[in-house]
Amino acid sequence: MYLLDCTLPSIPENLAIDEAILEMAESGSDREGGNSGLVDGILRLWESSTFAVILGRSSHAMVEVNLAAARADQVPVLRRASGGSSVVIGPGCLLYSVLLSYEAYPHLRSLDLAHSFVMNRVRVSMPEMSPNVQMEGTCDLTWNGRKFSGNALRCKRSYFLYHGTILYDFDLERIPRYLMEPPRQPDYRQKRDHARFVCNIPVGVTELRNGLISAWKATAPTPPPPRDLVDHLLQEKYLSPNWHRVPDPCDQQATFRQPIV
Repeated sequence: MYLLDCTLPSIPENLAIDEAILEMAESGSDREGGNSGLVDGILRLWESSTFAVILGRSSHAMVEVNLAAARADQVPVLRRASGGSSVVIGPGCLLYSVLLSYEAYPHLRSLDLAHSFVMNRVRVSMPEMSPNVQMEGTCDLTWNGRKFSGNALRCKRSYFLYHGTILYDFDLERIPRYLMEPPRQPDYRQKRDHARFVCNIPVGVTELRNGLISAWKATAPTPPPPRDLVDHLLQEKYLSPNWHRVPDPCDQQATFRQPIV
């Protein structure tokens, strides 16, 4: 597997590069009759130095996010291309992305198998913690029953991108400040509020990074996707207020505002 250890300067750029990885692989597969040269996959690692709320592709900002608090703190509310619920990212939250090929893993067209395959690989990347790390809900990772990793995926015809968060030294008070209690909750949550439900995994970031690289056998460094593809996605989506669809909480007519980037 290839390794892309790459954090771009802005959060929209980092969202764009994840989608660019998938689009690059998929378009290469179309051109080359089913093999883009990325059949071995890519592991990407990155971390934001600033806080942001990241909506899932179909998330409703007014339902999932405390927009007034995010606006007061000048924390951007942006949207990713994959499904799932909203998350808060920032310092102390390691983000990973895994590009996988259906040619190499045909059984992973089953979403349940895809979730369990990736979650088990992430779980075993932390060998000292793994006895107390479990996959719960659809694709959460928990440590001693509390969530430290949320995950999502985006599927195309020949490839899929699986990505998620790992909280290791995160300011947990940011989560209840910016996120509302989710309207749909997994049974294992047992109606716990964010403060009682979420935790940091007690593993250093270097150990986390090295563990993921080892677990995925990501030994070959690879350059990022072409900048023109990233720029195209930025203009089409990640710098567009129409893509993020974030209403201004001060506007009773719920008009949309340009995200803070």
